[in-house]
Amino acid sequence: MEPFRVHILGCGSALPTLRHFSAMQVVELRGKQMMVDCGEGAQIQLRRHHVRFTRLNQVFISHQHGDHCLGLVGMVSSFGLLDRTAPLHIYGPAPLGEWLRRSLQLFCPHLSYELCWHDVDPTQHQVIYEDRSLTVETLPLCHTVPACGFLFREKPTQPHIRPEMLRFYDIPLSQVYNIKAGKDMVTSEGEVIPATRLTTPADPPRSYAYCSDTCYQPHLHQLLQGVSTLYHEATYGEDRVGNARKYKHSTALQAASVARDAHVGKLLLGHYSQRYEDETVLLDEARSVFPNTFLTQEMQTIDV
Repeated sequence: MEPFRVHILGCGSALPTLRHFSAMQVVELRGKQMMVDCGEGAQIQLRRHHVRFTRLNQVFISHQHGDHCLGLVGMVSSFGLLDRTAPLHIYGPAPLGEWLRRSLQLFCPHLSYELCWHDVDPTQHQVIYEDRSLTVETLPLCHTVPACGFLFREKPTQPHIRPEMLRFYDIPLSQVYNIKAGKDMVTSEGEVIPATRLTTPADPPRSYAYCSDTCYQPHLHQLLQGVSTLYHEATYGEDRVGNARKYKHSTALQAASVARDAHVGKLLLGHYSQRYEDETVLLDEARSVFPNTFLTQEMQTIDV
């Protein structure tokens, strides 16, 4: 099975601290690496995680708050200093695109590569990116500014060929693709060998949902049914539910409720308020509702 991983570059909220960077991650699937949000210090964290700048071709920004996008200009500039030639595609809300264009005109007007901005409507649930191996959908959220999460869905793969059957029937390699596609094989003696006998079932497709800044949405689980791994912000505990309501964030308990109702595989918490010196209290609250919950920390790599 090809790797499907999430690299945690930052898991803090609005104020960077000595313990946490602002929100940012890299999603890795079948050799591709895609960045999700880009807080301050992004390029430093990319280096610490040994993410090669040349392999990063897509960046998805959830909303136009500084802790989710202020690392963009520095990262884009550094890519130019490294003589990048491949296009860089950035997806985000339209006002952020205008800010980025003006900033680049001031600081790095002559990039060595093409920067492709894609406007995203955070209020819509739609596919904004697709290639041969995955799709990326937006997940409308509810925050103090228009915001959306992102759902990465792996496309179904083909069945696995059974090596012992290749040898037993002396099947030429030229026929493997047809067999994986479901075509039966006919031997030189005219015997029909069903493709199902020559293969084992494909691995079930995996999915990863990133839900950044949002207040609790009772209906959100409907868009997340059966997701393999869910990252949901948990800025506060129940001791500060008033703050969560005021600033349109979620508590750990509310994040766990979404995970439970969506029947996800596992829940990752992040976007911690700087008020918590120890996030274990958030973990304990979430696990009281959804036991398969984990805290995210910088320098983690998590298998979806």
